[in-house]
Amino acid sequence: MDLITITAIALGLSLDSFAVSLSCGVIESKIRFKNAMRIAFILALFQGGLTVLGFFLGSAVSVYISRYDHWLAFILLMVLGIRMIIGGLKGTSDMQPIDINRLPVVLTMAVGTSIDAFAVGISLAFLKVQIWTAGLIIGTVTFLASMTAIRIGKSAGSRLGSRVEIIGGIILAAIGIRILAEHLLTAA
Repeated sequence: MDLITITAIALGLSLDSFAVSLSCGVIESKIRFKNAMRIAFILALFQGGLTVLGFFLGSAVSVYISRYDHWLAFILLMVLGIRMIIGGLKGTSDMQPIDINRLPVVLTMAVGTSIDAFAVGISLAFLKVQIWTAGLIIGTVTFLASMTAIRIGKSAGSRLGSRVEIIGGIILAAIGIRILAEHLLTAA
């Protein structure tokens, strides 16, 4: 498989991370560069890492994982999204607002957006791809897409005012719904 094809796959895989990063920038309009780098790095690490992991685990596990991967991504992203929407609607709520700088939140977003990368890694195993190169390209593209999206979201967040948490929650929930719908429609 040539580098152009791998880069195209990387762009496709990075779209969910782009959307999540956009919502991170919207929510945290004063996000520091160091925190943006950390979020983008973790998202990229999971995209590239799960691709490599899928490659090595191969088809033996794919039957079991593919039955539930879309549900896991859906649940993780919906829980985060709904919590953010509720917090944004209440304004001052009893619930703590989602802190995108906390590691458990970033890890939840990373897992939710990169489960598809695992499936791609499995399919790459059958194509005899140099997986370390593919994983590096996928991770790099995801990192660049995430940093770009955080910057765009940061600019938009300062203009959107106090309802940015609702927008971020809607984006996360929409990604979860899209992942579930794609898998259910493909299976039908």
